[in-house]
Amino acid sequence: MSYFSELAAQYIDGEWRTGDGSWDIVDVDPYTGDKLATITVATVEQVDQAYRAAARAQKEWAATNPYTRRLVFERALRLVEEREQEITRAIMAELGGTALKAGFELSLTKDMLREAMQLSLLAEGRLLPSPVDGKENRLYRLPVGVVGVISPFNFPLFLSLKAVAPALALGNGVVLKPHQETPVIGGTLIAKIFADAGLPAGLLNVVVTDIAEIGDAFIEHPVPKVISFTGSDRVGRHVATVAASHFKRTVLELGGNSALLVLDDADLDYAVDAAVFSRFAHQGQVCMAANRVLVDRSVEAEFTEKFVAKIATLKVGDPKDPATQIGPLINPVQADSITAQVDQAVAAGATVLLRGETNGSLMDPVVLTGLPLDAPILQRELFGPVVLVVPFDGEDEAVRIANDTPFGLSGAVHTGDVERGVRVAHRIETGMVHVNDGTIADEPIVPFGGEKNSGLGRLNGEYTVDAFTTVKWISVQHGRSRFPF
Repeated sequence: MSYFSELAAQYIDGEWRTGDGSWDIVDVDPYTGDKLATITVATVEQVDQAYRAAARAQKEWAATNPYTRRLVFERALRLVEEREQEITRAIMAELGGTALKAGFELSLTKDMLREAMQLSLLAEGRLLPSPVDGKENRLYRLPVGVVGVISPFNFPLFLSLKAVAPALALGNGVVLKPHQETPVIGGTLIAKIFADAGLPAGLLNVVVTDIAEIGDAFIEHPVPKVISFTGSDRVGRHVATVAASHFKRTVLELGGNSALLVLDDADLDYAVDAAVFSRFAHQGQVCMAANRVLVDRSVEAEFTEKFVAKIATLKVGDPKDPATQIGPLINPVQADSITAQVDQAVAAGATVLLRGETNGSLMDPVVLTGLPLDAPILQRELFGPVVLVVPFDGEDEAVRIANDTPFGLSGAVHTGDVERGVRVAHRIETGMVHVNDGTIADEPIVPFGGEKNSGLGRLNGEYTVDAFTTVKWISVQHGRSRFPF
């Protein structure tokens, strides 16, 4: 595929370069196992070059009229729309994403580029009064300078752009390190789009590398003032620790263990549809996915029968087949890890309601119930097509079970009484809860982020402005201050 041969390189200071490392990252189609590209890793020296280039280019970019800056994002949006079919095929190949998943990710991506146009104009200053006569307090909203972005493999185009586009729109330079499983969709493709859209050279740099080569150099480098990381809570904890030791701000979007609650007055058919999508979108490789489906015991039997029946109809296979609903996991190691966790849960007494096979990266859906409430699998983020059905007796127990996890990203409540749903939602310890909907949602101007181990900070809209800018106070004394000596 031309995208992969064309974009298998580092992008530093407006130039496509070969990595200087001594080993290669091999980009593989998770369904076929075919090699898509080979990229020699970037070294610590090349990470330094990328950050220095971003710092040099950023000063002129920050001084550019924001109406001029926004034109780049208008052109980038048009390019994504024009190249949508090519990008869709590339998502299928590199991620194992289905046509539905590719369409969903591209829709989110286009919304984010539209939002970036608006963000270019949102770094507003303020005038504040002073208790000192004659003094004027001016607050200026300024770019932080350079932002380092580390993105994941599951929605690499959208989740890279979710930090990259706003950071650039607000006048910053960016260095992006995509996940090594998705170096093109999550990295070099974005560089290509922005280069073709006329972004000045040096502002956006992409380094394809790994911690085995560069250690913590990407985080420790003195240039970036903010590190934006999306990924696991384990790695996020490390990123936050290293960044804090160098006085850098972090924006962390980490894992989840979301619960979808089905109360006794819910529309069960609708709740089934919401739960199936919330768990099995992109093979369950979504941070907001409903790992746990909590069902009032009074409707458990009816709901579970319908739920399992619908899951059994999902087609597993080639993501390039339009009929496929569940494609491969990102690699066989991930599939084997999830399978092992299921085996452990079953050995500990879980009841299997549905289970097929695991073949390479492909894994058939699994539905488990009858889990002890202290079962380890209930505490983890399951990045695969496995769902846990847990009965409860009444709202209080539902809330207690939903909150019995170190994570707090998303959730959903299904009920025939919207205000009842809102009351329950208030009690769930997550950054986001959706009443009578799925657990998977992200909108351009609504704050996105989690509580507990699910992250720090929020993105989208005005919250993104806070994340990627700083505030400077300049006071003006129009009269004369009086000093004590």
